Amino acid sequence: MRIMVVEDDQRTAEYVRNGLTEAGHVVDSLTDGRDALTHGSRMKFDVIVVDRMLPGLDGLSLVKALRATGVSTPVIFLTAVNGVDDRVEGLESGGDDYLVKPFAFSELLARVNALARRPPQQVEKTTLQIGALELDLVRRTCRREGKPIDLLPREYALLEYLMRNEGRVVTRTMLLERVWDFHFDPQTSVVETHISRLRAKIDRPYGQQLLHTVRNTGYVMHD
Repeated sequence: MRIMVVEDDQRTAEYVRNGLTEAGHVVDSLTDGRDALTHGSRMKFDVIVVDRMLPGLDGLSLVKALRATGVSTPVIFLTAVNGVDDRVEGLESGGDDYLVKPFAFSELLARVNALARRPPQQVEKTTLQIGALELDLVRRTCRREGKPIDLLPREYALLEYLMRNEGRVVTRTMLLERVWDFHFDPQTSVVETHISRLRAKIDRPYGQQLLHTVRNTGYVMHD
């Protein structure tokens, strides 16, 4: 693994670096928080070990800044700051683990290895897009070719489900369960009516169909 260690105490930094290196890892050792932010944003690491008390940029601010730039590398704080509130603050800043000094190197190594085994975090999408049609999941808005489309709440939920299943056929029963929360068939044309209204808003004015009917099966979104 490649590990970044950010520690300004020379003896501790050498102890950690030498131990991780002997365990077969590649270690980049830095002493300044600002340098670590630049290095951590540019390079890919498997785990980052961070002291809280750092020159240039403290450990909490460093981790928050890394997370803000999209760095999802697991982080373990290695620090003498050991109050309960301090540990909570470290975890809430974006840290994944917290080990208090003085520490046993065997425990640090075990925690580093455990963090590296975690599956990578999946970044939650905030927009869905098919062709020129875009759904903003945060603002709950819809646009096609840059033009806003006014959707009623049920129309929005229907479109979101269809777009999340782009390229897959979605049946009438699936739509009744996921959009209307019906676990039985009410024997109404509610799905067909909403599909027709949705087409009139997202397809008809634009000359290219994105919402397709699959005969005797259901519906599918694709460009």
